[in-house]
Amino acid sequence: MKKLFSLLFVGLLSSTMVAQTSWKADPMHSKLTFSATHLGIADVAGLFKNFELTATGKNADFSDAVFELSADVASIDTEVDMRDEHLRSADFFEVEKYPKMTFKSTSIKKSGDNRYKVTGNLTIRGMSKPVTLDFWYRGTVENPQSKATTAGFQVTGTIKRSDFGVGPNFKPPMISDEIAIKADGEFIKNK
Repeated sequence: MKKLFSLLFVGLLSSTMVAQTSWKADPMHSKLTFSATHLGIADVAGLFKNFELTATGKNADFSDAVFELSADVASIDTEVDMRDEHLRSADFFEVEKYPKMTFKSTSIKKSGDNRYKVTGNLTIRGMSKPVTLDFWYRGTVENPQSKATTAGFQVTGTIKRSDFGVGPNFKPPMISDEIAIKADGEFIKNK
């Protein structure tokens, strides 16, 4: 009986491990963007060119996924070189001291059809704070060119830059405290 229980336990553990699926954002079809309001009258957008985003879970609809993001802060691009250099400086992100921005989810809750609230810890400038973002799972298909199993997603939300010590000397309305975050793209299922 003990041997049968051990075999059942090993079988259950093996099937649980096999059922875990890992996905990675396709950099050619994914974008991590942000937007701030300048002078209270116009939005200024930018993006991080270099980032990695992964999802791991058992459910095909990502309803139990754990998301992990790592972005190279020096890859910030607002299409104005002088502004980008200023954003990399100690006035804002201080990239020499804090080269990475990270996020790791801690929970996910259904909020509608294929829509979820993802909560996790966001770290910017060495400061970690819990944030909740909206996640929209847009479906899974087989890419006709690569034959890879590919899932579409969109993540949106708002954070306060003051929570992370970004640009403390630039008060609203010069630059809004609230920063809109948006990530669009495709996850490719790891084989």
